[in-house]
Amino acid sequence: MVMAGILAGCGSGNGGGGSITAYVYGDDEVKVQQAAVAKFNKTSDVKVKLVSVPGTDYVNKLRSAMGSPSAPDVFFNWGGGSIKPYVDAGQLVDLTSTVKSDATLKNGFLPPIMTAGGLGGKVYGVPMRGMQPVILFYNKKLFAKNSLQAPRTWEDLQKDVTTFKSRGITPFALGGSDKWPELMWMEYLLDRIGGPGVFKKIQAGDSAGWSDPAVLKAASTVRQLVDSGAFGSNFNSVDYGNGGAPTLLNKGKAAMHLMGSWEYSTQLGKAPEFARKDLAWTTFPTVAGGVGDVNDVVGNPTNYWSVNARTKHKDAAIKFLKAMAAESYAKSLIADGEVPTTSNAASLFSSSPNPKFSKYQYDMVQKAPSFTLSWDQALEPQIATPLLTEVSKLFAGKSTPEQFVSAMKAVK
Repeated sequence: MVMAGILAGCGSGNGGGGSITAYVYGDDEVKVQQAAVAKFNKTSDVKVKLVSVPGTDYVNKLRSAMGSPSAPDVFFNWGGGSIKPYVDAGQLVDLTSTVKSDATLKNGFLPPIMTAGGLGGKVYGVPMRGMQPVILFYNKKLFAKNSLQAPRTWEDLQKDVTTFKSRGITPFALGGSDKWPELMWMEYLLDRIGGPGVFKKIQAGDSAGWSDPAVLKAASTVRQLVDSGAFGSNFNSVDYGNGGAPTLLNKGKAAMHLMGSWEYSTQLGKAPEFARKDLAWTTFPTVAGGVGDVNDVVGNPTNYWSVNARTKHKDAAIKFLKAMAAESYAKSLIADGEVPTTSNAASLFSSSPNPKFSKYQYDMVQKAPSFTLSWDQALEPQIATPLLTEVSKLFAGKSTPEQFVSAMKAVK
């Protein structure tokens, strides 16, 4: 499929009204986009060719394609820093005036979500998936069997780790081979310890922000978790993209899993009975002495479709983006366990496979004093790439917390 998209190129013709190529992150949720494309193509002269790129390869595949003559017309992204190189190179369509003048786009989505997909006050993307806060998921059957409660404080979490480890159960599933799941721990720990302002300083380009004492404490806490056996001994060889970490949770081999809200739809696809009966969730716990609000959230507001400025079918591409605001599309997301970012989402939860989870997630985002974008998406690639490497080294014991801080201060 990837080769088909590369050969098709940007806005290629197909003998009729032409076609546009859309790159999407290939995971369990892609079936919703596949159905949307099939529906769109039934009535559009210009057809959409959806290219599902494996998640672990997505960023590199997209970067290579965007630098070639065969770039996609439309592509999936995380907004923020993830699109900055393309914005700086003039490769994206500025959708600001289009959104302002089109009632479907202007009124169809929650305004903060639309804002989060842009840069410099301009709109470069339209939401195409659900909200994605990072949530602490757990196997409630294991907790009940061991007479434990979901952790509310760091002391609670440490007690849970000790108990589960003593009974031969890995406390936390972790897809360490993919690196980015490890970053979620640093994101929440820094927020709970130092508040959201520490990372905001880093995101603004001030590398001195890495010197904040909260960063060192967050890194030290990670090492304490690893050394206590919280993630087991083989987490560096466990992946997320191919289902390794989710399987540990649904098979009862791990008790908890810190992951984006898409974990619910992942479990619904891989282990539906577990998802419906034994999967539970809670907020990331407080850390003693920390100044962060327990209601602060980290993760991705959502994912977006952006349009390549070189497309030969701009109108068709925008028409496709508008389809994301349709109630039928929102219902498809809900049926897959996601929570849409459309304005009418709350009224549709009754059709969710788990209305309780949908409402929990929606309320979680709505009441969050701060929603910090995932660091590897908020920062530009030249910083995000070494960040993932350094976080991985920290978890693997190949660097100390002090070395992590020094390494990140040196990244420019």
